[in-house]
Amino acid sequence: MTQTATPVTKPGAKGILMTDAALNQLKTLRIQQGKDLLLRVGVSQGGCSGMSYMMDFIEPDGIRADDELYDYEDGFRVVCDQKSLLYIYGMALDYSNALIGGGFQFTNPNATQTCGCGKSFSA
Repeated sequence: MTQTATPVTKPGAKGILMTDAALNQLKTLRIQQGKDLLLRVGVSQGGCSGMSYMMDFIEPDGIRADDELYDYEDGFRVVCDQKSLLYIYGMALDYSNALIGGGFQFTNPNATQTCGCGKSFSA
């Protein structure tokens, strides 16, 4: 008999930290989608430094058994796979609406090198 693991919810701990500005922008983007979505954060191979950050909204049924879930205010939830967490645990996500250099910014304590655009890194 195969037993299915359930995703781990970490109520107090946050493997991915967010500033109020980032959380507010993400909540606004989620509202624009018109659905109760979760934010998936992770990494993929590629980018000028070897690995790229990825973020996308997913439906609740897109949560996998090996994912970790992080609860934020107002029911906002972030999902991350355990492999990505090896590279981004403790990362801080910020948002700026500046005309030059605005958007989401990643501050990753595990990165040994970050590219100029700030969207890719090596660890």
